[in-house]
Amino acid sequence: MAGGMSFTFLHAADIHLDSPLVGLSGEVAAQFRGATRRALAALVDLAIERGVAFVIIAGDLFDGDWKDYATGLFFAREAGRLHRAGIPLCLLYGNHDAESVIRRRLQLRDGVHAFSARKAETIELPEWGVALHGRSFAHRDTTENLAASYPSPVAGRLNIGVLHTALDGREGHAPYAPCTLEQLVRHGYDYWALGHVHRHEVLHEHPHVVFPGNLQGRHVRETGPKGACLVTVTDGSIGQVEHIPLDAARWAVAAVDAAGARRPDDLAARARAVLAPLVGEAEGRPLAVRLVLTGAAALPPALSGDPDYLAAELQAEAAALGEAVWIESLRLETGPPAARQTGSRPDALGRFADILDSLPDDPAFRARIQAEIAALHGRGGVGPALEAGAAAPGLQPDETDEAIRAARVLLLGALAGEPDREPDAAP
Repeated sequence: MAGGMSFTFLHAADIHLDSPLVGLSGEVAAQFRGATRRALAALVDLAIERGVAFVIIAGDLFDGDWKDYATGLFFAREAGRLHRAGIPLCLLYGNHDAESVIRRRLQLRDGVHAFSARKAETIELPEWGVALHGRSFAHRDTTENLAASYPSPVAGRLNIGVLHTALDGREGHAPYAPCTLEQLVRHGYDYWALGHVHRHEVLHEHPHVVFPGNLQGRHVRETGPKGACLVTVTDGSIGQVEHIPLDAARWAVAAVDAAGARRPDDLAARARAVLAPLVGEAEGRPLAVRLVLTGAAALPPALSGDPDYLAAELQAEAAALGEAVWIESLRLETGPPAARQTGSRPDALGRFADILDSLPDDPAFRARIQAEIAALHGRGGVGPALEAGAAAPGLQPDETDEAIRAARVLLLGALAGEPDREPDAAP
């Protein structure tokens, strides 16, 4: 461990530079376009403003092979800003920008140090008493325990391990470069700068084992503030680890209770109460929100039967809160009691609801739904009812569930509801 040195450094990962943001189109897509670039620029701004000793990027700087050299040139300009400020940048390549993935490359300029993919190596920064250890991915599907090959700590240095890994598994992340938390803790380093997992986590302190999360959320499953970790070193020891939001645009999922709503005004007022705090938290950033309408009572057919109209009404309400507030999608999770409670009704509608309840567990049915939606997208002909709960081809499991659930609600609502009947009245 280094003796007596005090400084700060930045730990970032999973920048996915120029990654397309999923689930947006038209005007909203234009607002979000370039968010990954603006987030990287904000990281560089912060490094220069705070006068950090160095910056670490723990994998997936790039999202995949470049479409052209513009991506690499943008990175070179930002790295050049760091170099002119006297701040070294140390990075490794992860599964998205492994050596086998990126065919177009530019030579790294002064001040940028990349870890080799052939073997684990050490980069020393003697002016700060620091030794960084790391190894890049040679191939995207790296299932080797890379941490096992990392060198022993350098005596008299603050030792930092830089590693792109899923550890022993993280939901939603491929199990690349697997290892255990215990293995890292026992290795003898002072700080493990991890990447790959897109959620900020401090897994252990002294030694610190940290995921900073990704720098910019790329779709609605990556919600809330995204950024990097500013790490303070005091007298040669790791002190404070502060997560600082640097995202240029933000995603959120919000539930709106639709129980008893009869008119668009009812839902608009409830949506406003839910959206207003999210707008405040976004602090002026463009904000894309998935609204989920919940509640035990059915929406009247005048509302539930036209999701496009309903979404437009709620988008208009969002626009009143800010010019860059968007409804990413509207998910209907509300319906008559028969649509919400299995076996709660003894009549034909209740039995039909029971049948619908069993369908999501049928693999053949799920596969057919996915194929049908993909085919409809291919023909450019997805109707409004499907759009309320459907997603683009290549549905994730939760998106398939939402599509089935939305269709179920609309179907049962149409069978059970009438415009002049209370939602919970018998048919």
